[in-house]
Amino acid sequence: MIEVLNAVNDALWGYVIIAALVGGGFWFTWRTRFVQFRMVGEMLRLLTDSAGRPEGHERHISSFQAFAVSLASRVGTGNLAGVATAIAVGGPGAVFWMWVMALVGSATAFVESTLAQLFKRRHSESFIGGPAYYIQHGLHRRWMAVLFAVLITVTFGLANNSVQTNTICGAMEGAFGWNPKVVGLVLMVVTLGVVFGGIQRIARVSSVLVPVMAVGYFLLAVVIIVMNIEHLPHVLKVIVDSAFGLEQAVGGTVGAAIMNGVKRGLFSNEAGEGSAPNAAATAAVSHPVKQGLIQALGVFTDTLVVCSCTAFIILISGVYSHPELDGIMLTQVALESEVGAWGPVFVAVAILLFAYSSMIGNYYYGEANVRFMTSSAKALTVYRILSGGAMVMFGALASLETVWSIIDLCMALLTACNLVAIFSLGKYAFRLLDDYRQQKRQGIASPTFHRHQLPELEGDIECWE
Repeated sequence: MIEVLNAVNDALWGYVIIAALVGGGFWFTWRTRFVQFRMVGEMLRLLTDSAGRPEGHERHISSFQAFAVSLASRVGTGNLAGVATAIAVGGPGAVFWMWVMALVGSATAFVESTLAQLFKRRHSESFIGGPAYYIQHGLHRRWMAVLFAVLITVTFGLANNSVQTNTICGAMEGAFGWNPKVVGLVLMVVTLGVVFGGIQRIARVSSVLVPVMAVGYFLLAVVIIVMNIEHLPHVLKVIVDSAFGLEQAVGGTVGAAIMNGVKRGLFSNEAGEGSAPNAAATAAVSHPVKQGLIQALGVFTDTLVVCSCTAFIILISGVYSHPELDGIMLTQVALESEVGAWGPVFVAVAILLFAYSSMIGNYYYGEANVRFMTSSAKALTVYRILSGGAMVMFGALASLETVWSIIDLCMALLTACNLVAIFSLGKYAFRLLDDYRQQKRQGIASPTFHRHQLPELEGDIECWE
C-alpha cells in the first residue's frame, strides 16, 4: 500500500504540482508587480495595527487573530520534522527550494486570501469563507466547490492532524520515553476540549501560543547560529551546491532536492494549497487586500524564519548525513549535539506547542468546509470526534512513512483544485490591489472597498455593502 502511495505521489509531484506551484507563483508575482517585496512595510503596519480589536463588531475576528490561526497551522510539524525529512531525503539543497517556494509562493498566498475576503459570507460568530466559497460564488461550479471542501476536510481536519500527533508522540518518546498510546490519549482529550469551543476559542488559543512558540524557537536558533557563526558560510555554500551542483546533477539528487523542497515547503507554508484562505476569510477588515497582505507575510514568517532556523541547526550539526535519522529525531539529535542533553527536551516541548497549535488550526479549516457542505449539527459533531479524536489516535499509532505518504497525496489533490480556481479568479485580486494602491497614493490611510466597485460580482458578493 505504501509503495503504491509513494508511486502516485512521485508522479503527481514530479510532473504536475511542482510546475503549477512554481509557475503560478512567478505569474502572480509578475501580475501583482512583486507585491510580496514592494509592500512588506505595509504588511508589517497592518499586522501591528490589527493586534487590537477587529474592524467591526467586537465578536468578530481581528486581522491578527486570523493571521494567528493560519500561522498556527503553518508553523508546526513542517517546520521541525518536515524540514528534517526534506534534508534527509533531498539533501541540503532542499532548503534552497523551500526558500524559492516562500519567495514566489507569498504572491500566491496574497491572491488566494484576498479572494477569500472578497467572497466571504456572514456567520453567527464571525465571517466564514475560503476556496469552496470563492469557487461556488466566483466560478459558479458547485461540484468543484464540494470537491474542494471534501479534500480540505480530509487533508487538514483528518490526515494532517495524524501527522502532527505522530510527530508529538515521536518527540515525547525520544525525550522522555513516554508511551505514544498514552500521549495520543491525552492529546485527544485536550484537542476535543478546544475544538468543541468553536472559532472564538481557537482564535484566542492560537493568538497566545503562536507568538510565544515562534519567538522562543527563533531565539534559540539565533544563539546556536551565533555560537557557530564561523560555520555559516560553509552551510550556505553546501545548500547552494546541493541545489545546483554538478555532482548532485549526475547523481540525480537535484531532482530529489527540488521535489522534497517544494513538497515540504508547501506542507509548511501552505501557499497555494487553499488552507490559509479559510482563516483569512474570518477577519473583519475594511478592504480585502489588507488580509491578503497579512497572509503573504505569514509565508515569509513560516519558511524564511522558522524553517530556516531548523535547517541551520541541522546543517551546522552535520548529523544530517546519518541515514538512520529522519523526521523529528534528526532535529532532536542535531539540537542535542549543539546544546547538550536538554536539546531533545526543548524540541519535545517546542513540537508539542507547534504541532498542537497546528492541530486546532487544521481542525478549523475542516469545520469551515463541513459548514459549507451541510448545516447539520450532527455532521459537525461527527467531524469533531473524527478530527480531534480518532485521527489523533491514528497518528499516535501509525508509522512515520504512512502518515507522510497519506498527507502528500492529499496535499497534491487539494492544491491542484485550488490552483485551477485562483488562476481563473486572480483577475479580481489584481483589480482589488490596484484599487488599494490607488487609495494609498491619494493619502487614504485605511482604504475601503464596497461591492459596487465590482458591478459584475454584486450578486455574488454577500458582504462589503
